[in-house]
Formats: sequence, C-alpha cells, structure tokens
Amino acid sequence: MTQHDATHVMSRDEIVAATSRPIPRVFTLASGALAVIGAIVFVIGAITGEPRAWQALHFNWLFFASMSQAGVVFVAVQRITTSRWSRPIVRFLEGYVAFLPVAFVLLILIFLGKGHIFPWAHEAVTVAEKRVYLDPGFLIPRDLILFAIITALSIWYIYTSVRLDVGFVPDAGASWARGLRDRMRRGIADERRAIHSTHSLQGKLAVWLCLAFGFFYTVFAWDLSMTLDVHFQSALYSWWFFMGGWLAALMTWSLLVMWWRKHLDTYDLITETHIHDLGKLCFAFTTFWGYLTFGQYLVIWYGNLAEETHWMRLRLIQPWLPATLAVVFMVFVLPFFGLMSRAAKVFLPTFILFATISIFGIWLLRFIETYPSIHPEAHGLPFGIWEVGVGMGFIGLWGLCYIAFMNAFPRMRATLLSSPYRDEVQVPVDAETMRPLPAHE
Repeated sequence: MTQHDATHVMSRDEIVAATSRPIPRVFTLASGALAVIGAIVFVIGAITGEPRAWQALHFNWLFFASMSQAGVVFVAVQRITTSRWSRPIVRFLEGYVAFLPVAFVLLILIFLGKGHIFPWAHEAVTVAEKRVYLDPGFLIPRDLILFAIITALSIWYIYTSVRLDVGFVPDAGASWARGLRDRMRRGIADERRAIHSTHSLQGKLAVWLCLAFGFFYTVFAWDLSMTLDVHFQSALYSWWFFMGGWLAALMTWSLLVMWWRKHLDTYDLITETHIHDLGKLCFAFTTFWGYLTFGQYLVIWYGNLAEETHWMRLRLIQPWLPATLAVVFMVFVLPFFGLMSRAAKVFLPTFILFATISIFGIWLLRFIETYPSIHPEAHGLPFGIWEVGVGMGFIGLWGLCYIAFMNAFPRMRATLLSSPYRDEVQVPVDAETMRPLPAHE
C-alpha cells in the first residue's frame, strides 16, 4: 500500500474522471495502417508462392500470442497471491486478452499454410513415436482445441474482473460497447456480495488458467516451434519458450503503464513505487530467462548428443550467429546490467530503453527459434520485407485489439480501489453466507 492509499481513497467518480481521457486517434490510425500494410505484404507473398510470407506469419504469431497469453496469466497470478499493489495498473495488462481470439483465427490460417512452415507436413518422420505425435490429423486438432480452451478461459477470467467495474462505476467507454456493458451489469446488485463472489470465482479460474498455461504452452512450444526440426528435442525447451512470452508481457506492460500514467496524468494513482515494482519484475525474469537459456545450452553441451547439439550448432554458425548473439545481448546482458540498480528502474529513460531493447530481442528470439530449422542451409540471413512487413501488420493488429478493449471498459479496477469492502477479500468468506471461512481457500 502506498502512502497515498493510506491517507486518501479516491472516489469512483474521481477515478473514472481521471482515467477517461480518450486515446489519441493517431494511435488507432497508425495501428490500422500497420495492419493493412502487413496484410498486403502477406497476401502478396501468399499469392506469389513465397514461403517466407507464411514463415514470417508463424514466428510473429509465436511472439504476439505467447506474450498476450502470458499477460493474462500474470493477471491470474495477481489473484492467486491476492496482490493489492497492482490494482491501479493491472487493467492495462488485462487488455492483452483482446488479441487472443484473433490469434486463434490466425492459428487456423497458419495451419492452412502448413506446407510452407512445418517439415512434418511434407517430409516422412522416421521415428515411430514422433510419426504418431506429429501426424497432422492429431497435431492440428489438439492445438486448435487447446488454444480454444485457454482463450475461452482467459476471456472468462478477464470478463469477471471487468464486470465488477462495469457494474459499479458510472458508465464510461466507447458507445459501440454500451450494449455489452449493459448486459454485463445484469444480475449485479449488492456490492459486497459481488466483490466476494467474484473473488471466489476468480480464485478457481486463476488456478486452472495457470495450470493450462503451463501445460498447453508446453504443447504449443513442442508442436509449433521445437518440432520445426523433427530431430531435435529438449526437456527445457517449453519453459524457455513460454517464459520468453512472460518476459515480453512484463516489458510491454511496463512501457504501457508509463504511457498511461503520463497520458492520463494519474501520478497520484500510478506512483513511482509501481514503476519500481515493475522494474524489479522485469529484472527478475530477465535473470530467470538467462538461467533457462544457459541451463538448456549447458545440458546440451555436456551431453553432446547428436540429436541435440546440431540445433545449437546451427545457430552458432553463419549466417545465424550475429542474430543469436544479438538475442543474448538484447534479452539478457543489456537489461540485466542496465536494470540492476533502483535508479535505473525508476528513471524512465533508462527503463524505457532497456525494456524496448528486451522486447525487440524477444521478437528476434522467435525468429532465431524458427528460421534456422526451416532454412538449415541458408547462405545469407533470410530477413527482409516479409519478416518486417508481416511484423508491422502484427503490431498494428495487436494495437487495434488493445485499443478497442481499453476504449470499451473502465481503465482501472475502480471498484477495488474505492470500495469500503476492498480489503475484505484478504480474509475470504463464503460467497453465499458472507461469513468468514475458517481457513484460507
């Protein structure tokens, strides 16, 4: 709890008024323009039979889908730990859920172009167990089903969070979403009961969402990234994969919090303490990503098994070596040493610099995960208009989804920031009888 929280609690009207400043239209126009450019580049590539257009679609999907899902899961972690520090800023992360339905549609598109991306779509798999596992009739349905489940679970969880604010704050948001907000208010009456029943439901959903993230994204890491080289296998690969998405979510969230803080002029709600906390999270998971990366490399190096070492060796020779080294420096070395001090975390120029470097490094990581396996005999780095153009399209599409969400719903958890019952959830009660439970849930 900050000093401001201890001395003054803003009313809901004050919070809504402070957070309702419109997003500048230039961001929507820029996002739309980028989305159109990316779509044009991809369509031209698909029509002309350029495989790299499909491959660029795939590695960009891996970046944006894993980042968006990790963002929603971090929101669920805040519920599991019953965190209060993030209440003013967590809605800026909840908006990541808006991209997941679009990601599901794009995953279907990726499977339609599977022959340009996945070796198992056109090559014979010699290992009997892998032949069964990588059979398209088994792989494609399971990935689509698992992605649909975790997307539905994510939407359900964020819906419960947003509904608590839609139901108890003055109506605010885009007119096109007014009907949706009206439907969300139905059935909400007593504020105290709504807070406790929502908290109880979220406790269950959050656990299932975190378990689904760990299991489902392990499957996606294997199916959509690792098996681009059907001969490679690593027990640490899935951790390494989805923690890259986790780190990207934290870094982008930090940049968004800084922007919203300045745009909304909410320095009394979003304090330097929040920026410092975000910096500590980014530093911690930068360290954890480095640990996973070195741990995977070390095991493969001393194991010296042919089915593993060829994957690392390929990325440490030309033309891939410069990109691989850039990833190491951009995702680990520079952010680790750059964000080590408290001063670097709370001084926005340094935080913005290292967060931006890390985000682009993780995007390049998705490229280096996938492209060498698809182009093992490349003589030059296959990086150009297809990769950049489709990447621009994803930035625009993600931006449109995020802006739509933030325009449609309250931008802060105003109910839990202002309700007299806001801290009762720290001692759980039975949602029906409203009596305290004898033990924690």
